[in-house]
Amino acid sequence: MKRHHMMCGSRLRASLSRTVLFLLLTCGVWTLAAAPAAAQISFTTAVDLALKSNPKVLAAEAAAAKAQAALEGAKDVYIPSLVGGSGLGYSYGFPVGQPSIFNFTSQSLLFNFSQRDYVRAARAALDAANLALKDAREAVAEDAAITYIALDRDTAREAALDDQSGYAKRLVKIVQERLDAGQDTAIGLTTARLTAARIRLAKLHAGDDTETDLEHLAHLTGLPARGLSIAGSSIPMIAAPIDSTSAQAPLTSPAVDAAYATAHAKSLIAFGDARYLWRPQIFFAAQYNRYTKYNNYDLYYKNFQHNNAGIGIEIQLPIFDAARRAKARESAADAVRAQYEADEARDQFLEGRKKLEHATAELAAQTEVATLDQQLAQQQLDALLVQLKSGTGNPNGPQMTPKDEALSRIAEREKFLAVLDAKFQMRRAEINLMRRTGGLETWLKSVAADPANVSVSH
Repeated sequence: MKRHHMMCGSRLRASLSRTVLFLLLTCGVWTLAAAPAAAQISFTTAVDLALKSNPKVLAAEAAAAKAQAALEGAKDVYIPSLVGGSGLGYSYGFPVGQPSIFNFTSQSLLFNFSQRDYVRAARAALDAANLALKDAREAVAEDAAITYIALDRDTAREAALDDQSGYAKRLVKIVQERLDAGQDTAIGLTTARLTAARIRLAKLHAGDDTETDLEHLAHLTGLPARGLSIAGSSIPMIAAPIDSTSAQAPLTSPAVDAAYATAHAKSLIAFGDARYLWRPQIFFAAQYNRYTKYNNYDLYYKNFQHNNAGIGIEIQLPIFDAARRAKARESAADAVRAQYEADEARDQFLEGRKKLEHATAELAAQTEVATLDQQLAQQQLDALLVQLKSGTGNPNGPQMTPKDEALSRIAEREKFLAVLDAKFQMRRAEINLMRRTGGLETWLKSVAADPANVSVSH
């Protein structure tokens, strides 16, 4: 009996062990399935993925494909169409309708004064669509590059704020101890706590900016935001933008060229619409019918035969068409408006480029000032640390305290944050200016040609 109980206990323990093992394996599988896949992408990879998957680029590609189809359609009106059909039916007495078992009809345009203008307009519209596609690709590449650099700034800023937050907490503790010892005031403690609170608020804002930039980069590249990270070391040196006064600087951009191409297309359409009236139009037409006898055609028509065919041309001369005349006025007004819109886009482009050049120079000067200011703060901090360690050497002079150290470290991190923001603003302005001077695409191609800048890790 005792042996029987021992065997039952062994089987029970084995069953429980298998159940626990199964539950542990199940939890492990669910944990692995729920864990986000980490992906670190380089600068070049981010730009490349954005150009391949961004909806703005894909929509521009679809518009270009549509314009290509429209051009082919404008030219294909000269190719005869072929339509097959049947007119089966029954009639009693004198035959009505057409007793064809089947029939084929073919027709096409042979000559039209306006059609040549419509073909040229469709070709200009295709040029405009391709230029708009180029502009969309540059816009997305610019957006991806700036967002990537912004994320690099965000990462460094959060690290600096973490350091600053630690120094602020230490400052509050030091001031509290000094206040308890009668060496500081309540105002000093409130000031220290206010400094810590401001840093906490800055950390919240920085975290929101990081999350926003990460989501935007995810949308640009088509990758999930969870687990997505960047490699700051892959960010290349930004090429110097071309001076607008240089002979290499273009006077227009793809967007401006697309606007002028659109205006040209609309002017050709207006010219074609204006030449519709009082100009002959020639069409080709052919038809074949296979007739049957069940509708009594052979009884009422002499020399009835099954096979019937016809071929010829049709000439039309539009004399009066009020709707067409109004359409021509509409097309002319649309063409004039498109021309003015293109001129406005050109003026805005040139003015914006000039403003960007001045802004870039100012941001470069601001970056230099912020960098020197941060270097000065670091040097002052280093000097303070030396004094804290060895003393000032002057027993009658003010002695450095841990409170001074904490304040100096907070100030140095504040200067460092200013440098990060200034450098980012300057980089963004330089990329914007490169796009407006036509150098963005060349710069990105040179960056992509360097194998060190292309990497993806999962």
